[in-house]
Amino acid sequence: MTDSLSISPDELHRRYEEEAEKRIKFGVRDYIDMVDIADSEFDRDPYAEPLVRDPLVAETDVVVVGAGWSGMTAAAYLTDQGVTDYRIIDKAGDFGGTWYWNRYPGCQCDVEAYTYLPLLERIGYMPKQKYATAPEIFAYAQLLGRTFDMYPHALFQTSVTGLEWSEERKRWRVTTTRDDVVDARFVVICGGVLHVAKLPGIPGVYDFAGPAFHTARWNYEVTGGGPEAPMDRLADKVVGIIGTGATAVQAVPKLAEACKELIVFQRTPSSVSPRNQRPTTPEEWAEITAEPGWHERRMENFIEGTIGMQPEVDLIQDGWTEMFHIDPKMPARNDEEARMLEEWDDLQMEKVRQRILDTVKDPETAQKLLPWYKISCKRPCFHDEYLPAFNRDNVKLVDTDGKGIDRVTPKGVVVGDTEYPVDVLIYSTGFDNTSPYHHRLGFDPVGKGGVSLSEAWAKGMYSLHGTLADGFPNLCMNQALQGGQHINIAYASTKTSEHIAWIIARALEDNVVIEADRPAEDDWFNYIIQSALPYFAYFANCTPGYLSNERKDADESMSRSACYMGSAVDFKRELEKWRASGDMPGVIKSPV
Repeated sequence: MTDSLSISPDELHRRYEEEAEKRIKFGVRDYIDMVDIADSEFDRDPYAEPLVRDPLVAETDVVVVGAGWSGMTAAAYLTDQGVTDYRIIDKAGDFGGTWYWNRYPGCQCDVEAYTYLPLLERIGYMPKQKYATAPEIFAYAQLLGRTFDMYPHALFQTSVTGLEWSEERKRWRVTTTRDDVVDARFVVICGGVLHVAKLPGIPGVYDFAGPAFHTARWNYEVTGGGPEAPMDRLADKVVGIIGTGATAVQAVPKLAEACKELIVFQRTPSSVSPRNQRPTTPEEWAEITAEPGWHERRMENFIEGTIGMQPEVDLIQDGWTEMFHIDPKMPARNDEEARMLEEWDDLQMEKVRQRILDTVKDPETAQKLLPWYKISCKRPCFHDEYLPAFNRDNVKLVDTDGKGIDRVTPKGVVVGDTEYPVDVLIYSTGFDNTSPYHHRLGFDPVGKGGVSLSEAWAKGMYSLHGTLADGFPNLCMNQALQGGQHINIAYASTKTSEHIAWIIARALEDNVVIEADRPAEDDWFNYIIQSALPYFAYFANCTPGYLSNERKDADESMSRSACYMGSAVDFKRELEKWRASGDMPGVIKSPV
């Protein structure tokens, strides 16, 4: 490991702040998300033939909105609880959530498959590699759907348009884009954090004359090939890709191999460390899975290894557990520990920058790829081919020096006074996870007294466990706001699904309507905010990004959207303790 800085700590921190201020000065980038352009070509599903079916009019115990990991594990745990009368609704053409949509070349999960894939021990599946590719993960989602017999319950290529509570009938009425009307005793909203793709809110996005698409709607009709087949229609094309986050880090090397010229437009460089991908051998897998309960232990070990808890044995042994062996975000107990945490952060990022300087041959390009921010200001990336791609003669980096691109024209992309003509334009601009919850959902639930969720949460979110909300009976939510979080997103969402299934099963068994009461919500928020306050200080001077909420000033609403920032394992245990009490403390029950 690099054990010294190339510049003094004071100089380094000034550089960090200069780079952050530069991006703040140019203004927080506005975005257009797919909710707002749902009928446009940008949001077209390129993977499924349009489905034709008659509207459904039905009653059911549970409607699950979303068929990604949260929705699928909710269905699995409901089945475990004996609740099999449910419907699961999703805009996509199959199960998988973000893994249905993300099929761009080179796509894989950055968390090891042995830890990431939900219910892996129960399914008994052996991942092909330590880090699973998108096609394998999508196939696993389909396997999960078959294993728990979810397909007969699914309404695909369908979006919810309305959700309204009937106090008289004690039911939620769910309406959809296909004129379905489904009355349900319970609704479980599993909106996820990586399901609403976004485009940069810049002039000319719709003006480009050639093919243009978001990476989450990859158009293989344009590029040729497939997720695991080389692209064969770009050999004579100049391709522009906007964005250099986690998606671009994976897609750029594949594009570089396939196209005549690749122009990469960068606002803020990513931190990119070694990936060290390797196949899973039967011998290794037998050792990993030798003892029952191995999956839970491995997931918990990964969490402990990435929040500075330093487990006695590191079962994962990868870039994540190396980088976060000490977690610089953790609250310091004294000045000496604060200096140690800062030094660890500085040295880890120095190591990242040195790798770039050692790998990228052109000094000017290498300098532009250096990330000048703290280790957790942006999600770290791990890849072995991204940096070498910039050594190719056909790859050009256009660094906007923190400003972002100015506009898109019919011919290409404008940065400053220069227009860069391209034949194909690809937006690698991520997903919306900061706009209001109801906006990302694409519908605004209406609860008791005709009060919508947006009205009830006008000054911020009120919930118990991030799951139940007063004024919205029998509505359960699986999302990170006031809930659990971790690098391994699937862990907290799976534990929340288990929690929700237990709640619904008990309420159905007792034939009651449930909702959180306000005092319990206040207590939960105080619990959440106490865990989050030390972390606000860390992110307060980060370069703008979704993890720092683009450096926007925090208001009451924003503060109430905090996650539980302690260990995700502790979050799970808090839910387990609540269930073990048996009487659902903080929940109002009323007979049906």
